[in-house]
Amino acid sequence: QVQLVESGGGLVQAGGSLRLACAASRSIFSINAMGWYRQAPGKERELVALISSGGSRMYADFVKGRFSIFRDNAKNTVYLQMNNLKPDDTAVYYCNADVRTVGQRDDYWGQGTQVTVSS
Repeated sequence: QVQLVESGGGLVQAGGSLRLACAASRSIFSINAMGWYRQAPGKERELVALISSGGSRMYADFVKGRFSIFRDNAKNTVYLQMNNLKPDDTAVYYCNADVRTVGQRDDYWGQGTQVTVSS
């Protein structure tokens, strides 16, 4: 198992920046992938960015060029750097860990951190 704790959310004006952090309770070195998702009121949860154990990154089209995901294995932490924020980025942001063992996939989620972007 792995517990995830997000931090770094808050209120920011449009065009501003925030850095979210997701601290894991154990080593993330062997976790298949770590990701950030978000859920706005009345909408479904959606993928924002993923980073694999090998360092490959994937971004949703709506954040390309603005957000960056990176990991610090020594700190068991994954970050989401968010620049040029827009009001549409307002949502609760959740950290996810995709853990694979032989024949099984387990997903773990953090409690979420609120990001609010004012116009």
